[in-house]
Amino acid sequence: MLFLVVTANLSFAQDAVLLRLNYEKGATYDVAMNISQEMGAVMSMGMVMNMDIKVIDVKDDTYDSEMKFTKMTMDMLQGGQVMSFDSSKSDEELDETGKMMKAQMGPMLGAVISAKGNNLGQILEVKVAPSVPGVEDMAKQSSNVVYPKEAISVGSTWTMTKEEKGMKMDFLYTVKSIDSDKIVLDITGDVSGMATGKISGNMNIDKASGIPENSLIDMNMSVSGQELKSKITMTMVKK
Repeated sequence: MLFLVVTANLSFAQDAVLLRLNYEKGATYDVAMNISQEMGAVMSMGMVMNMDIKVIDVKDDTYDSEMKFTKMTMDMLQGGQVMSFDSSKSDEELDETGKMMKAQMGPMLGAVISAKGNNLGQILEVKVAPSVPGVEDMAKQSSNVVYPKEAISVGSTWTMTKEEKGMKMDFLYTVKSIDSDKIVLDITGDVSGMATGKISGNMNIDKASGIPENSLIDMNMSVSGQELKSKITMTMVKK
């Protein structure tokens, strides 16, 4: 019996993991985010954003980075009107709507975002040069998970709250599995405020680096009586 108890305790100790974001100084990471939204016949939208994150410095539990959008595409159908934009296309390849969207979104592609964060995934400070409205908020929201201070094991849970555009999103992360190189999380939660609804999804984290390699978040919401379905997928890889 004593042997079984000791073995069980050793197994638990081996399974417990401190989740930390272990960025490498000088490394560059490519982040790809795909966002789709559908509101019945009222509106549908698909957007893809690519961003490079270069780690400038790492000191103790904090890091300094520079972020820059490298590509954006968007296709939207609203009120019977189709709007498309692709940042890789020249003005000659864009229609009039695309040119208007380029004028609005172009400054975002030229901005350099300097961010300080910690190894829990919290963004502590953001500066944007040149200043572009909305980019600072997007950078602050780029952290899609904040890790707990305590070690986690299979079945562990923790929460995170985000507030954005009048919406409050309460996330619950549950550790589904831990193996030699990967940690898998289940994501659930609630949306309140200007929209109400439920959150579901999953996330795969590289165990050694703490980097969320890919994630999926589905949000089924009601906005002013209209059903809104939102899906966000994100991948992150070291270049």
